[in-house]
Amino acid sequence: MQNYASDQVLFALLISFLAGISTSIGGAISYLIKRDNMKVMSYGLSFSAGVMIYISFMEILPQGMSRLGEHFSSAMAGKGAALALFFVGAALTALIDQLVPEHMSADMLKCDSKKGGRIGKVGLMTALALCAHNFPEGLAVFASGLDSIALGIPIAIAITLHNIPEGVTVALPIYNATGDRKKAFWWATCSGLAEPIGAFVGFLFIDYLLSAALLGGLFALIAGIMVFISLDELLPTAQEYGNGHQSIFWVFLGMGVMAASLLFI
Repeated sequence: MQNYASDQVLFALLISFLAGISTSIGGAISYLIKRDNMKVMSYGLSFSAGVMIYISFMEILPQGMSRLGEHFSSAMAGKGAALALFFVGAALTALIDQLVPEHMSADMLKCDSKKGGRIGKVGLMTALALCAHNFPEGLAVFASGLDSIALGIPIAIAITLHNIPEGVTVALPIYNATGDRKKAFWWATCSGLAEPIGAFVGFLFIDYLLSAALLGGLFALIAGIMVFISLDELLPTAQEYGNGHQSIFWVFLGMGVMAASLLFI
């Protein structure tokens, strides 16, 4: 194991925790929204789809390609492996989607209607995708913090900014499904806690979990998961409960927010 100063390790863990916990800010936004305002929910889901699609194609998948390229010492091989894992991630999510019926989501969240079960499933699938995304992201933030303060801080700020709309992504459908603001807030918060958990696991197994091959493979896999959920769950539900043209506007607004946050990296 490489030797790092204790204050360097604590700094890396701290910025990972602060970046991850920022999803709770997005979860708190559910306190400002009236339940059963289906237009607002539609716009929120569209916004969330834009967030997830943009970050998948513009940040997560390229990171996967880059890291796998380092491992294989060939950019072409890295791209090929990343693309294969991208589609594997989408296929695995499709399988999970088939195996988890709506009534299981309704029972887990204690939804109060059939419609709530469907919308709750959207929230749970999104929370699953973001947990999967935030775990390796926590590893990446931890690694950058270990490398240097100058590198770690801007990356942590950018991730904090894009974790806020991710929190909204989880909280909004869960609140509409259950009517419970606290439950929506805590699910949003828990999706972000995967980030400091990832950082801590990275600290425990630093020589293994911060390898280019593993991080690259995880990033590519998760990009497929997030794109599938956006296209299969978020956008169809948004279209059902809102206006199609307005929903597309919110998709691009979500992309714009993520694009702005990534400028800091």
